[in-house]
Amino acid sequence: MATDLEADLPDLIRRETGDARRFVLIGAWILQASRTLEQKAEQIVSQGRDARGVVVDMSRLARLDTAGALALNRARDELIRAGVATSFEGARREHQILIEETATRTPGPSAAKSTNLLVDLLADLGSSIVNALRDSYRGMAFLGEFVVALGRILRCPALFRGTSLVYQIEMFGFRSLPIIFLINLAVGAIIAQQGIFQLMRFGATIYAVDLIGILVLRELGVLLTSIMIAGRSGSAITAEIGSMKMREEIDALRVMGLSPIEVLVVPRVLALAIALPLLTLIADMAALLGGLLVSWGYGGITPTAFLTLLQDAIGVNTLAVGLIKAPFMALVIGLIASQDGLATTGSAESLGRQVTAAVVKSIFMVIIVDGLFAMFFASIHY
Repeated sequence: MATDLEADLPDLIRRETGDARRFVLIGAWILQASRTLEQKAEQIVSQGRDARGVVVDMSRLARLDTAGALALNRARDELIRAGVATSFEGARREHQILIEETATRTPGPSAAKSTNLLVDLLADLGSSIVNALRDSYRGMAFLGEFVVALGRILRCPALFRGTSLVYQIEMFGFRSLPIIFLINLAVGAIIAQQGIFQLMRFGATIYAVDLIGILVLRELGVLLTSIMIAGRSGSAITAEIGSMKMREEIDALRVMGLSPIEVLVVPRVLALAIALPLLTLIADMAALLGGLLVSWGYGGITPTAFLTLLQDAIGVNTLAVGLIKAPFMALVIGLIASQDGLATTGSAESLGRQVTAAVVKSIFMVIIVDGLFAMFFASIHY
């Protein structure tokens, strides 16, 4: 047993071939013989320093593992740093792969950074614009996939997942009621207090009711609700789908012949499109209630007077503007959240990054959509 082990130890034979010094490797250069392996690698370095060139012949090498390849690469690197040209010859294919994979990687020269602040700012701006355009293109493509999936469901209603839709409506709508109600109640109260405080100087306190009604019903009710849903439900959608992507459940759906968009995206987006208008209506009522209470306690406007003035200030179209916006904002939130969830890779860091990106993009797009609708309704005098 000892004889076999000694015969298998790494060794080398030194030969002189012209200007080069050749080292023929024999035995097994493996981890089990690590002490001898290191000694032989140091011998190559010490005996090769005074040569013009060194050739390491691996044609007679019995075995080689990662430890042996690392030792040989270190020896070669030391000889090269000493100015001795060193190369490997006669290696079998598997040994050559080990030598290449364990070789020291020298990083290339880093690109010189611009010291001009204006150039750096313009470069960052250009990069941001390109990324935004790329995201817009992907978003439009994802919208197309959603429309195709929805059309397939309409053509074959058996594909529709009603149970999932009801469950998602409960999660996005019913469970969001308390926070939506409280936030809009507080916002309505703040608007009323500030409106009364500013208009009091002009003796126009009663016009605070017009301010509250129009601002809440046309803009703030749907905008605040959409932002809250983007932060609460949009992040949940991204996290759920992203977790499924990490656990390869999305791939499992595809293997079973199911479309992830039909199974996961369509019920969530439809649930948002149904829940958000209802939440907007409740948010409007909560904000008006907050405005009524503050107007009564701070401005001396009784509830009866408040409701009478409110009827004169608003119409059906005022309420309809906010409700018309809601499904479109729900569509934007659902598609962005679902797309970022499907874009998650296999790490927790990627999941956190996608959730953050989904919330930020959803809030940004909600504000953009609100602005576009505001310009549209103003242009048609609605």
